[in-house]
Amino acid sequence: MPASGPTGIVHLATRSPELSGDQMVASLTPPPQFAHASFESYRADPAFPSQQEAKEMLIAFAGGRPDAPRGGLFRRRPKQPELKPGVYLDGGFGVGKTHLLAAIYHAMPVRRKYFGSFIEYTALVGALGYQNVVKLFTGADLLCIDEFELDDPGDTMVMTRLLGELVATGTRLAATSNTPPNALGEGRFAAQDFLREIHAMAESFQTIRIDGTDYRHRDVDGHAVALEAADYEAAIESASGEALVSDDAFDDVVAQLARVHPSRYIRLIEGVSLVGLRDVSAFTDQSAALRFVALVDRIYDAQIPIRATGITLDRVFPEAMLAGGYRKKYLRAISRLVASTLA
Repeated sequence: MPASGPTGIVHLATRSPELSGDQMVASLTPPPQFAHASFESYRADPAFPSQQEAKEMLIAFAGGRPDAPRGGLFRRRPKQPELKPGVYLDGGFGVGKTHLLAAIYHAMPVRRKYFGSFIEYTALVGALGYQNVVKLFTGADLLCIDEFELDDPGDTMVMTRLLGELVATGTRLAATSNTPPNALGEGRFAAQDFLREIHAMAESFQTIRIDGTDYRHRDVDGHAVALEAADYEAAIESASGEALVSDDAFDDVVAQLARVHPSRYIRLIEGVSLVGLRDVSAFTDQSAALRFVALVDRIYDAQIPIRATGITLDRVFPEAMLAGGYRKKYLRAISRLVASTLA
């Protein structure tokens, strides 16, 4: 069957996308894998009652009605506690926090609502300036913040200040924190860590605990796939005959990420159905590594496979970086890189 869209090869290292503030804001919607997430499609595990309890509280937060309790048609429904303007979903990796966050977004019957990762919101502030972002979001009904980062005090302070201004004008908030997969016993950021870091906003958030086991059962100790040069060339050639793919030297992409603002990374991969990276090597510069993490998030959210040569992509962050303050962020990226090379 002939290809229905653009085909061929593009180079991320030569793309210099532009994105207006309005376009950046318009892109703040759930990623493709959660485009249709709903409370109905969230399957609470009976072994962990907190999952059903969280689901019911969030349905109420979104303006719906929890499932009727069993025990008779006229049984009085337990009075639900009054919810604060913000909810924080506290739980380990793989218990469905992002699914529930997207379900809130889809279910809340309001006109102005936004869904983005913490990095997307802070990138927006970096690109447009704090006051311009305040103006853009003032009057918004709902902000969903996935993977709230607690490892950068400056960004945390900026987001806390922004959320405080928006709550004062009636905006409601829903957030999760950045929890890595099976991170060697670091199962999650505890709620008290989140509330301590955003102390100025803590009273605006109600913590909703979600217990459970990782439904994906991913092993962070697994390795990404690295291809031999001939296999890589064959994969790129085959894929480019059916769709648009990218093919770049790893170092060239890393260099381009320093020239393109992170808020525009989503446009770097626009239209691409497969990302090719040649001669992958380990990072020596932390700023470059963090920019690559931001790109990996965009690639993963778009569900784009990666094909690569060189060292396996799960080894690009050296031990010194993994032992530092951004450990959780790097571990999340490793999991996503492994999944993307296996896709």
